[in-house]
Amino acid sequence: MSVRALVFDFDGLIIASETNAVRSWQDLYARFGHELPLEKWATLIGTWDAAWDPGAELAELAGNGHDWEAIELERRAAELAGAHELPALPGVIDRLNDAVRLGLPLAIASSSDRAWVVGHLERLGIADRFSAIITRDDVTRTKPDPELFTRAVEALGVAPEHAIAIEDSLHGVVAAKAAGMRCVAVPNPLLAHEDYSAADICVPSLAASTLEALLARLG
Repeated sequence: MSVRALVFDFDGLIIASETNAVRSWQDLYARFGHELPLEKWATLIGTWDAAWDPGAELAELAGNGHDWEAIELERRAAELAGAHELPALPGVIDRLNDAVRLGLPLAIASSSDRAWVVGHLERLGIADRFSAIITRDDVTRTKPDPELFTRAVEALGVAPEHAIAIEDSLHGVVAAKAAGMRCVAVPNPLLAHEDYSAADICVPSLAASTLEALLARLG
């Protein structure tokens, strides 16, 4: 088998935290009589290095006289409260079990910070499935830069061409391909209208296929 390892994204792939985050911002925008521009929100998904700042834009739209620091703390608390109840997305646990059965080592490559990723993996009881967890704390730049994936395959001790990235975001697909990896895309619902043709294969959900079937499709 030419595939010797798998590297998973985290947000939007293992838990629906991206959807949870956008809802908290939509609620906040609506509170001030505005609509969150989803085409701009899409630029944030899968990266920590986006130029657009939703809080700065809302502050400009709503004007002065508001305690934005307190408002952001309130919004963030609402986002976190929802996130800590999120289950693993459909098919995630089954595909991790498939990888263990096949003897394939696993890593995480996430643009989020380590505390966030590890905390949720431990909450879900799957942290011990991953031999390496690479986050934005470990790199200079996040996706679409390939550094997260490059560091992940180095930690697993495999060449990029022998590892498969599993991603929900366009930034992640670009990063994986730039790292020299093949990529399975599971499109984020917020980006379902985007072009994922850069991925090697695209599936609607990790529940849609066994790992063996995905690997067979990759050749």
